[in-house]
Amino acid sequence: MAAAVAVRGSSSDGGGYDKVSGMDSGKYVRYTPEQVEALERVYADCPKPTSSRRQQLLRECPILANIEPKQIKVWFQNRRCRDKQRKESSRLQAVNRKLTAMNKLLMEENERLQKQVSQLVHENAHMRQQLQNTPLANDTSCESNVTTPQNPLRDASNPSGLLSIAEETLTEFLSKATGTAIDWVQMPGMKPGPDSVGIVAISHGCRGVAARACGLVNLEPTKVVEILKDRPSWFRDCRNLEVFTMIPAGNGGTVELVYTQLYAPTTLVPARDFWTLRYTTTMEDGSLVVCERSLSGSGGGPSAASAQQYVRAEMLPSGYLVRPCEGGGSIVHIVDHLDLEAWSVPEVLRPLYESSRVVAQKMTTAALRHIRQIAQETSGEVVYALGRQPAVLRTFSQRLSRGFNDAISGFNDDGWSIMGGDGVEDVVIACNSTKKIRSNSNAGIAFGAPGGIICAKASMLLQSVPPAVLVRFLREHRSEWADYNIDAYLASTLKTSACSLPGLRPMRFSGSQIIIPLAHTVENEEILEVVRLEGQPLTHDEALLSRDIHLLQLCTGIDEKSVGSSFQLVFAPIDDFPDETPLISSGFRVIPLDMKTVKRCQIPNYIIHYPFDCSLGPYDGASSGRTLDLASSLEVGSATAQASGDASADDCNLRSVLTIAFQFPYELHLQDSVAAMARQYVRSIVSAVQRVSMAISPSQTGLNAGQRIISGFPEAATLARWVCQSYHYHLGVELLSQSDGDAEQLLKMLWHYQDAILCCSFKEKPVFTFANKAGLDMLETSLVALQDLTLDRIFDEPGKEALFSNIPKLMEQGHVYLPSGVCMSGMGRHVSFDQAVAWKVLAEDSNVHCLAFCFVNWSFV
Repeated sequence: MAAAVAVRGSSSDGGGYDKVSGMDSGKYVRYTPEQVEALERVYADCPKPTSSRRQQLLRECPILANIEPKQIKVWFQNRRCRDKQRKESSRLQAVNRKLTAMNKLLMEENERLQKQVSQLVHENAHMRQQLQNTPLANDTSCESNVTTPQNPLRDASNPSGLLSIAEETLTEFLSKATGTAIDWVQMPGMKPGPDSVGIVAISHGCRGVAARACGLVNLEPTKVVEILKDRPSWFRDCRNLEVFTMIPAGNGGTVELVYTQLYAPTTLVPARDFWTLRYTTTMEDGSLVVCERSLSGSGGGPSAASAQQYVRAEMLPSGYLVRPCEGGGSIVHIVDHLDLEAWSVPEVLRPLYESSRVVAQKMTTAALRHIRQIAQETSGEVVYALGRQPAVLRTFSQRLSRGFNDAISGFNDDGWSIMGGDGVEDVVIACNSTKKIRSNSNAGIAFGAPGGIICAKASMLLQSVPPAVLVRFLREHRSEWADYNIDAYLASTLKTSACSLPGLRPMRFSGSQIIIPLAHTVENEEILEVVRLEGQPLTHDEALLSRDIHLLQLCTGIDEKSVGSSFQLVFAPIDDFPDETPLISSGFRVIPLDMKTVKRCQIPNYIIHYPFDCSLGPYDGASSGRTLDLASSLEVGSATAQASGDASADDCNLRSVLTIAFQFPYELHLQDSVAAMARQYVRSIVSAVQRVSMAISPSQTGLNAGQRIISGFPEAATLARWVCQSYHYHLGVELLSQSDGDAEQLLKMLWHYQDAILCCSFKEKPVFTFANKAGLDMLETSLVALQDLTLDRIFDEPGKEALFSNIPKLMEQGHVYLPSGVCMSGMGRHVSFDQAVAWKVLAEDSNVHCLAFCFVNWSFV
């Protein structure tokens, strides 16, 4: 009995008993409440004290004088174990709550499916009975099947008519959210689970496009409804939402007439708008409902003049059902059912408007993810860098995205107008003389100063380009496409008293960019970061001045598991964290047109089939023909790619549309010069994207790309053979398990070798020329951008000292071992390694061709 009490005491938080390891099995130490209190105070400051700290504790606390140091060590071990168990118990309880709620949703979904099955069985039996009837009844049955089309406007000119429409909308919405009004099928790639965003389904065989999502969020229903009704805060494509009329309804509800404007996703299509009735009410069970539908006719909303750049789309009964959840939180049902008038866009782009998956990803799941993000921020689960508040960082992301959307759409009521071209319609130049970038009239281009913003934009169709790979490459290797002088020009508009054209004060970019993460969403769909571009002065007088440039950057969809409908890289120069200063956003957007293949196209390399003279300008009445001509040329390119055996059709035959938009502040007297510079710069970016893409053709291993990239050097297979032979010559052991194979086999084995293999030139300033897959992953770079990295840039100071001190030994005996240390990736991240070995790579003539390094057991710190 005494032993049982001792065991129970040892597991309690008070720490009354602790069993000392190494002592008799029945020996326990009992602590007084005063001793436990003293130990708890130390544990709060230092849960894992060192031996010297425990000795100091015994000296400073007389009440612990009769306790042995080993017993103190055991107490802290047990205390940490109890703390860990408590945290794990809390985590499991939270998971259990989520699973219980998810199970409830799945049971409801199962019940709905059973009802749907019963309904289909009944309809099937009815159809069989009709088919068995005499043919004479066919005419009557056809007449009986004709239903009177619903007219949602019926009598919308008075409040009673609006209330009647609202009740009908509520009934139809609930039949979609929890009933069988739409044949829902699970969205591919979105499996329900405790860590998933929820249960996501898309429509099958209904009018328009529809998506539905159900999920659990840790927010009260009223807060959820407040967030969802503020559509511009979470739906990045929403430009404006204006409530024109509000009528009180029963149960404290409201009926509103709402006008909503959406941005155009690319310059090739017009924007959309909606004129809708929105009904908010409370159900008898305490659930909150917000349902919405379009009112018929195109005359509703603002004047026709202000809406001429829009195509009026239709919202069929949609909305949100928010139910309180036992134990706190809410169960949210979201339905989006739209008719986006796909007839108004070029045929090649119609998948964007005819796919329920696009609606599910852009609207339905985006709403659910936004609520989850705010719930985690509210509970303190998310902590961001630099002490910034989540709401502030979220505002930065919204402003970056909104500025980029404004530039792409170029609405007349924002002050945008198209400037004359140079005879080639590949890049469109728009001007906005009402948009300024500074509120202080003494600095930069001030409000009221003559000048404005020029935007150069272009859109093009891409073939066999995985969007996530392309955007990730543009992010990580800015030097491959950007001009540092242009970046410096844009940054100077934030600081100087007047704009000057780039080239008047030429600068040089060191090729180094440091990425500082600020925030990311729950599932890493969006990443907000600061990019520091390191500039180099050209004269001694400029050496004392900082030439670094800082960009605020938003990345969307760069994660390899991303299956989103849009992949973006948007950035804007900043002087400091901007509060109210407008952000001059520029960047890239890639939108897949074949949604079914996006997830499967996760290959490391890509190629663009794109005739440059087929770039398309903004949407107008004549642009459809140009788009169709481009589509036919794409089919030829696709066939060529398949004939050459580049990749399988399932993995690489992916079409997408790339939109590029760059904004440039200008002063009135420099308008034409800045416009010419902007047009040429965007053309150079398009050429750079083509050049890089053609250099790395689609290949599952990337070896062909590696062979072409190492121009001026031996073939990659030959280099692999030299590396392995030299390793055996200098160290006396084989680098690879089968080093006697042919060169191609050696190259394949070296490429997939578990440790990072790097080769650098044997020159005064060594530059990397080759790396295997692990080496590219360690440096966070690609074979194209590898030569931008030098040997001295990847080592920290202790690493440089260790390397330079061993160079004489390396030259003498041909190899040298380097101790464990830390190096830097191309993205500025720290990488630790257990050991490194360097050796001289000898060519056929026994001359030193390059140096090779092998980093063992590397990992990001």
